[in-house]
Parts: sequence; C-alpha cells; structure tokens
Amino acid sequence: MSRNGLKIIIVGAGKIARTIVAQLVEEGHDLTIVDISSQVVDEFTQAYDCMGVVGNGATYATLKEAGIATADLFIAVTQSDELNLLCCTIAKQFGDAATIARVRNPEYNREVGYLRDKLGLAMIINPELEASKEIARILFLPTAIEINSFAHGHAELIKIRLPENNMLDGKSVAYLGQHITNEILICGVERDGNLVIPHGDFVLQGGDIISFAATRKSCLSFLKLIGFNTKGVRDTMIVGGGIACYYLTDQLLRSGIDVKIIESDSTRCEELSVLLPKATIINADATDRDLLLEAGIHNAQSFVPLTGIDEENIVLSLFAKEVSHAKLVTKITRITFTEVINRLDLGSIVYPKYITGESILTYVRAKQSAIGSSNIETLYQVFDSRAEAIEFRINSGSAIIGKPLKDLRLKKDVLIGFINHKDTIIIPSGNDTIDEGDTVMIVTTHHGFTGIEDILQ
Repeated sequence: MSRNGLKIIIVGAGKIARTIVAQLVEEGHDLTIVDISSQVVDEFTQAYDCMGVVGNGATYATLKEAGIATADLFIAVTQSDELNLLCCTIAKQFGDAATIARVRNPEYNREVGYLRDKLGLAMIINPELEASKEIARILFLPTAIEINSFAHGHAELIKIRLPENNMLDGKSVAYLGQHITNEILICGVERDGNLVIPHGDFVLQGGDIISFAATRKSCLSFLKLIGFNTKGVRDTMIVGGGIACYYLTDQLLRSGIDVKIIESDSTRCEELSVLLPKATIINADATDRDLLLEAGIHNAQSFVPLTGIDEENIVLSLFAKEVSHAKLVTKITRITFTEVINRLDLGSIVYPKYITGESILTYVRAKQSAIGSSNIETLYQVFDSRAEAIEFRINSGSAIIGKPLKDLRLKKDVLIGFINHKDTIIIPSGNDTIDEGDTVMIVTTHHGFTGIEDILQ
C-alpha cells in the first residue's frame, strides 16, 4: 500500500471524533463524518477539511451516501456501544473497509476477542479502560507525571519533574550517561513552556520536566539513585463511580491497593458494592468539603477524581492538593485549555480522548505502511502533542539494518530512544546496529512518520 491518504468514514460526531478528525485531516486523509444532527455535521465541515453526511450510520442509505463502497477505514464512535457494533457490522456487508468500534461496557469488554473475531473488527477501542490502565501505571510509580509503555511492557517512557538542587541539576546529558548511568536515555526536556530533544551537551536544570526511556527495572534504579521515592501507593480515593472507576478499581484491588469510592448515586453504589466487594463505597456528594475530610482525604496516599464533569475534577484535585500530600491524577474529558490546565498543578493529567486518538492514529499509520520495510507497533503523542514517540518493527529490506547508528543521517529533532532486540532493551550508543525483527522507539517533533526511513534525511 502506498502512503497516500486513506478514505475514512467516522460515525458519531462527539469529542473523540473531534480529536481524531483534527489529526487525520492534518495528515492528509479523506474524511467523511456521519451524524444524525445536521448542526453538528455543519460544525465539523466548517471547522475541518472534511465531508459531512446527516443520517443514521447504521443504515445502508446513509453509508452509501458517505461512500462506504470505496472506504479504506470505518470508525464508529457514537455514545452507544450497540450502535457502534451494528454500524460496523453493516459497513462490512457493503464494502471492504477495516472497521473500528468504540465499546465501553465492561460486559462487552469481557468478550472483546469474541466480538472482534465474529464481527470482523480490526480494533475495539475502550477509552475508559485505556485511561484506567494509564492511571494505574502512574499510581504504581507515583513520582512519575506520565508513563507510556512500549515493547509489550518491556520498556517505558517516563516523565518526571527534576527538583531544585537535585544531583542532576547543572549536569549535562552526556555527564549523566558517563558518570551516573547509561541504562536510561533522556528523550525530551520541557523548560519554560519550550520542548527540547536534547543532545549530549544539553545542561539540565532544577524545575525541568524530563522524559526518559528505560526498562522498568532500570527506571526504578535510576530514580532511587537520584533521590526519588519509587514505592507505589497503598491506597487511593476515587470520586465518581462510573465505568472508568470500575476498571481502575478492579486493577488496583488486584494489585493489593485499598480503594475508597465516593459516589452520589445510591443505585450505582449498590451496583459497585456487588461488582467490587473489596472496595469501600461511600454514598455521598464529594463536592462537600466536610464530607471529603470526614472520608479521610487528608490521609489518602492518592486521589483520583473521575466524575463526568471536568470542572468538578479540577476543583476536587485543587482541594486535595491543599489538604493532603496525595498523589493526584486528574481526568480531563472535554476541556481543551491545555496551557491553563498545565499551570494549575493538578498532578498527572489523563485525557481519554487523546488515548483513543493515539490508538486510531497508530492503526491508520500502520495501514499506510502495511507493505514496507517497517510497521508501527505503538504510537504516543507526547509533550502536549508537540512530539511523537513511535515504536517501529523492522522488516527485511529496511535501509537502516546493520548500519551503526552513528552512520545514520537522522533528521533534526529525531532521537532513537531504545532498540528492542528479542525482548532485550538496548539503550543505544553510536556503535549499536538495528537488525531485522527488532523494534525501535523514536521520539521526534516531526509528525506523520509512517515508516522507519522517515527518520532519515
């Protein structure tokens, strides 16, 4: 397949659709948005370079008008799991498009493999589940601001804030590798709102937000060495008992972490007490400060507001910061004022819509490069989407196989974070080479890479 743009139909014009349409249009794909609301469709077609069709995405007439017969990819992201599955089933009857459905319900999630196989789906995306996995990773290593996982969990890209007067304050990246450890690689530094992909002569400063690639074992050793606490939390308080709360609590309880859930709806509390018998469920309004204090927020090791209202999550996190030393993880679903949110010091911030967008973008890029010298395994948009961290699998015929990294002419602002050779993670030096079958993670401020050769000048 060539790297020309794909013809993509998206059913359901909500916040997730907005996130993925903005990205896919920018990368040159031919987009058609389908929704039953003419007003929403008009808003999309005016805001983005895409076509719009008003109608029910589960009917042949609507899909025919949208061009299902010649579509490469069909994505259903309405609010209804059942409608998404139905849309994909019908789309498969009238075209050869690969299909992706958003499915959130935990009951369906337990049958995800069966659904995918029987309905011929290319992918099932579950924003709440993926967000809960990201939150859990952070709570297992609470000194991290953000953790992105690669190489099937063998390697991670971890973001931390460097304290003033830390042993790395005033030291160069090269000094770190030569005198402290060469088992991690700093891939990005954020300072005063600017992002740098650093070279060896870059000097770190207290207050910098640094992202580094490492195995989990090397990460823990490095953080201990530079004075960070590497213990996971023992307990967490969650506000809001929705789907994301269920997924997160289930993971935390299985890891031995105590969970206290505050939920205002009594019926949902009863449901959660059956689903999660080991959790403590409190039926109360968490916007009552006295109630939060009575529930023990001041002693909580971690605090995660998961209500459906961003403003409420933000206020709750700010209050928790005032009255406790809890690790904060704040879910933001809708608000797009990233610059303002980042200044509020809300701890780690998780955006389910961006996680979903990354999953779809990974699939689209992989589909573009399906017949080539590399495939995309994993893709994250990092540093507030100013850069991308991409893991490529190297196939035969790649121009980079067997060449020492120092001999590769890389584009500016491209850094090779690690090489995964037969499940052994290599933090690369100039003399290392890449073999067929390896995966390679790169960090770059360029956008739109679909093959490993895109890193070369």
